[in-house]
Parts: sequence; C-alpha cells; structure tokens
Amino acid sequence: MAKGIAPLPSREAAWALVCRYVHGEGLRRHMLGVETAMRAYARLRGADEERWGITGLLHDFDWEIHPTPEQHPELGCRMLVELGYPEDVVQAIRGHADYLGVPRTTDMAKALYACDELTGFLAAVAYVRPSRRIADVTVEAVMKKLADKRFAAGVNREEVYTGAREFGVDLCDHIAFLIGALSDNAAALGLG
Repeated sequence: MAKGIAPLPSREAAWALVCRYVHGEGLRRHMLGVETAMRAYARLRGADEERWGITGLLHDFDWEIHPTPEQHPELGCRMLVELGYPEDVVQAIRGHADYLGVPRTTDMAKALYACDELTGFLAAVAYVRPSRRIADVTVEAVMKKLADKRFAAGVNREEVYTGAREFGVDLCDHIAFLIGALSDNAAALGLG
C-alpha cells in the first residue's frame, strides 16, 4: 500500500454492502459490469486493481435508497466515509455525478466516469442482439446506437463522450476495450 493511502475494506465487505442495499438484479449487474471495466483498466494502466474494482462496484450502491440527485451519491458517500472507505474512493464516486460539481482529479475517478454510462449502454446494445451476447457487439453497432437518441434514451450520451475525452481515450478504442473486458466476465453479467 502506498504511503498516505487509507486501507481498503475487502471486496467481500463491499459486495455485502451492495447486497444489503441493492435488490434489483439489473442494478447489481450494472455495478458488477462497472467493477469489471474498472479492474480491466487498472490492469492496463498498472493501477491498484482492487481499489479501482471496489470503486466501480460501489458507485451506485445507494441508488435504491437514495434515488434522487439531492441524495445520490452524496448520502451514500457519507455512509462510505462512516464505514471507513478511503477518501480517494469516496471522491471518485462523488465525481461520477456531474451535478455534484466534484472535479475528477485522479485516473480512478476519470475511469469511473468514463465506464459508468458506457458500460450500461453496452449491456443495452447486447440485450437487443439476437444472441444477447456482449462478445457479438461491435464498435460500429455501438456507434450507430449512440447516434439513435431513442435507443436507451436514459443514457446520457454527453457523459459517454466527455468520459472518454477526460480519461484520454479514443471513444472507439474505449468501446472496443470495454466490450473485451465485459466479454471476459459475460456469464456473471448476464451477457454471455
């Protein structure tokens, strides 16, 4: 552990927190998808895979109990502080909500923002494929669906574009990377 970085509760403790507050299977799968994406990027960039993964796993843990912008994720972040989660994890989770105005100053925070909306969008694209397999999704199909504002209308396209730009990755490369990462964990994500 690097000097000055608080210890991280275990992945098992984080999953127990998710299971306590998140009952919807779709939301759990989304959180597992973001965890998968974050772990893959941490490996690629030589970062702390456990820290990045747990941040991705927990980013929406309070959504069902705090479903409004006035509550989510701020009240969940306060819960995480009380539970001893380190500041960098909490700040990254705060930063995934543009409306809080929290700057994304770390690679981990930028990765979370870049992966969150796009991971959910990729799952939606996979669900409309005949096979329902993420491995069958192409970058071209995703770009076409992004241009169709009626498809997965709840996904904030501007956050998808801004996330890739802030994280310093080409959007098409980012999409391809996430398709590969999610394919590696497809069964657990309901995408295999």
